[in-house]
Amino acid sequence: MSADMQKLIGANEEDDEEEIEMDVKEEDNEDHENGQKHIAAQMMLGADGVMPSTSHQFQIQQQLQEQVSTPGGGARRSRPLEEKERTKLRERHRRAITARILAGLRKHGNYNLRVRADINDVIAALAREAGWVVLPDGTTFPSRSQGSRPAGDSSAGLTSSSSQMLSQQVPPTSLQGVSSGYCASVEYNACHMKGVFMPTPAPYDLSSSGHSQSSGMVGNGGEQTESLPLIAGSMEVINEQLGVVNMKCELVDPDGLLKQLRVLKSINVDGVMIDCWWGIVEADAPQEYNWNGYRRLFKMVHELKLKLQVVMSFHECGGNVGDDVCIPLPRWVAEIGRSNPDIFFTDREGRRNTECLSWGIDKERVLRGRTAVEVYFDFMRSFRVEFNEFFEDGIISMVEVGLGPCGELRYPSCPVKHGWRYPGIGEFQCYDQYMLKSLMKAAEMRGHSFWARGPDNAGSYSSHPHETGFFCDEGDYDGYYGRFFLNWYSQLLINHGDLVLSLAKLAFEGSCIAAKLPGIHWWYKTSSHAAELTAGFYNPCNRDGYIAIAAMLHKHGAALNFARAELQFLEQREDLQEALANPQGLVWQVLNAAWETCITVVSENAFVCHDRVGYNKILENVKPVNDPDGRHFSSFTYLRLTPLLMERQNFMEFERFVKRMHGEAVLYLQGSQW
Repeated sequence: MSADMQKLIGANEEDDEEEIEMDVKEEDNEDHENGQKHIAAQMMLGADGVMPSTSHQFQIQQQLQEQVSTPGGGARRSRPLEEKERTKLRERHRRAITARILAGLRKHGNYNLRVRADINDVIAALAREAGWVVLPDGTTFPSRSQGSRPAGDSSAGLTSSSSQMLSQQVPPTSLQGVSSGYCASVEYNACHMKGVFMPTPAPYDLSSSGHSQSSGMVGNGGEQTESLPLIAGSMEVINEQLGVVNMKCELVDPDGLLKQLRVLKSINVDGVMIDCWWGIVEADAPQEYNWNGYRRLFKMVHELKLKLQVVMSFHECGGNVGDDVCIPLPRWVAEIGRSNPDIFFTDREGRRNTECLSWGIDKERVLRGRTAVEVYFDFMRSFRVEFNEFFEDGIISMVEVGLGPCGELRYPSCPVKHGWRYPGIGEFQCYDQYMLKSLMKAAEMRGHSFWARGPDNAGSYSSHPHETGFFCDEGDYDGYYGRFFLNWYSQLLINHGDLVLSLAKLAFEGSCIAAKLPGIHWWYKTSSHAAELTAGFYNPCNRDGYIAIAAMLHKHGAALNFARAELQFLEQREDLQEALANPQGLVWQVLNAAWETCITVVSENAFVCHDRVGYNKILENVKPVNDPDGRHFSSFTYLRLTPLLMERQNFMEFERFVKRMHGEAVLYLQGSQW
């Protein structure tokens, strides 16, 4: 992973050391080429600082000429020991000067420089002090507010603003490895602006200002850190075919949108969550980004003093359950797909799924000279540069990174357009040429090249586990080949998330990032957990498939958005019983994996809810009163603001729900119960 990141992003500390060595060698060469000058200059001064005679000077020059003209370049091959020592002393002297400069900047200039800072860190700090913006990858550009800064600003004022910016971008040392307590994220299949996102303070917090605080997370060292109140609300303008932003990246019905935003603000929702669609922003040509509609929308949200949580949506919208809009991938990607359909996930029958790009091309330069992860990184970096002032002002509180279909970290194993129907087990999606090449390499490394194939007895999309030879009890999934294949298949999922989140962490350094996991609960009570296996979660009854994913998220300080807040209350549904589903078991397994690795957990509702009973179930799950460790979700997103929700009785219930989520005491109608 680190080697890949070096190729994509830049040099690491070893490269820096190599550069220093190169500098030394270049200086040595210069010393040799100009040796006559350097040594003569040193010899011209005696021990007492008196100039030697002219005849003595001539003798020294003659000796130097003889050394340089030695056949075979003897002087170059065997440098005098004194010259090597001088090179070392010169380098030590240079580093000592650098150390004094850095110490002075830290002590007297309030510069937040790391311990092993180099000249790049100094230049970046000076640029920030002058009002410029310097991103982690070195991209530098003037701040939008720079033009309005008076020319006579005092250095103290500049230093203050610089230190504030650095404090926003660089997390405190004491928080390294500790998940940020304010991370939250939500993604839904069919909307641009979605759900209402609310903070969840501890169950005992009944303060009227409870919405502005939430309990801290305990990190690796047992240190409790205060979390920030970032909760977003989101909504969908369902009267418009393409939601709030159309395919030309223009804001649709801004007046109507403003009214709905004011409604959210009136009930103390903290903000909105918005999908930034790859298929809209980079629709026409590579690296040509159009953010116009989103900029106008963000300004409206800012003016209402709401927060923003943004989803980097690298998938298409349309074709899945709940999708009521159609947003395809960029047109230039579709053109590449027509000539090379292997850039998409492929099932055993050769059917392509154009919902998102195959993970097999994460490192393949098939997108007009770029790999898939480079395309994602360029998109995220463009967003960071375009909306820099929203990051600096703290308006954008979290960025959720889309990692697969519907923005979730999973394979597209259950596509409705290919015939999947609940509770089908789905199909493996590993038959494009790039993933098959990866499978062949893994099989050859294992010493069994004949294992470079997908299972041939795994059924079809709507099959049940007992109908297949691979997923049935004591089936091939638990044999030697089955364990090899499932380990490879699930590891590709983890590697994809690891690589993309590494780049997201670089692009959004200092901001909270998040990733979303699905809740695949059907066939959970069987031994194979077939539906989870085809989706990429190697989680049969004898193996924990979520702990490795939680560890990967913790590695990048990312929050987990587990999008099933009320799953554990669905056991009574007849269709779940027939599918041998266990929502409660799945919820607790995922949550325990998250809490064991100390990562922040946020959630959203899986089903439409407008009644008090449903809200109570959500509250019970998100803010459990009887948890002995006081663990609870950091935030919650409600899906979604619709005309039905805005009806008087429904809206009253929803407003009470928001207050209770914020920890406020509420008044109830006579005879009502919570």
